[in-house]
Amino acid sequence: MTPGNTPEKFLHGLKESRLVAIVRGTDGPAAALAALAVMAEGFRYVEVALTTPDALAAIRRIRDAAPEGCLVGAGTVLTARDVHDVVAAGGQFIVTPALAESIDVGAGLGLPVLAGALTPTEAYQAMTRGATAVKLFPASVGGPSYLKALRDPFPQIPFIAVGGVGLAEAPAFWAAGAIAVGPGGPLIGDAASGGDLGALRERARAFVALADERAGTHRVEATRLEAKLS
Repeated sequence: MTPGNTPEKFLHGLKESRLVAIVRGTDGPAAALAALAVMAEGFRYVEVALTTPDALAAIRRIRDAAPEGCLVGAGTVLTARDVHDVVAAGGQFIVTPALAESIDVGAGLGLPVLAGALTPTEAYQAMTRGATAVKLFPASVGGPSYLKALRDPFPQIPFIAVGGVGLAEAPAFWAAGAIAVGPGGPLIGDAASGGDLGALRERARAFVALADERAGTHRVEATRLEAKLS
């Protein structure tokens, strides 16, 4: 684990940034370039899916070149071996698509873990096994209304909406209580397979601007509430 990168600190930063970029493609070097491009445009958290060829080498490259304050992790982390390989490559957090053994192993090592879950039972189990936050996946199945329903009995669980979340969908998920959203295809496009990095940068800027706008609105709402209660 990176010194100072505790799950608590990671969660605090994620709540501030509201975004996790999900990089999945067919070319490891292109995936690294895509990750660094979105970091340059303001994304602080980027995961590289282990299904991407040469994903571990891409993580090493990103870690070496990432701007200060940006963290790179691995997605589709399933096994104990996966966790240890990611740590050896310099990965700073892990993301799972389901309730895999990697949750327990990563949490045991002190890594921030974003655990994939869909149902109430899965979300609860993910947190009891040491997850830092729950990745609601695929979020498009139930949409923001489903997330809101999940949060009613579990207001203490930090949820990240992933799967089919683009610019048009992100505000509704934030409004429903997601601490962050994880755009994949709607952000990365074909850039992680050798596609246009210029277009990727434009999309990244749009997501960051939207998240900043939402954060500003949230601060105004909080200030109004404090004034009303004082």
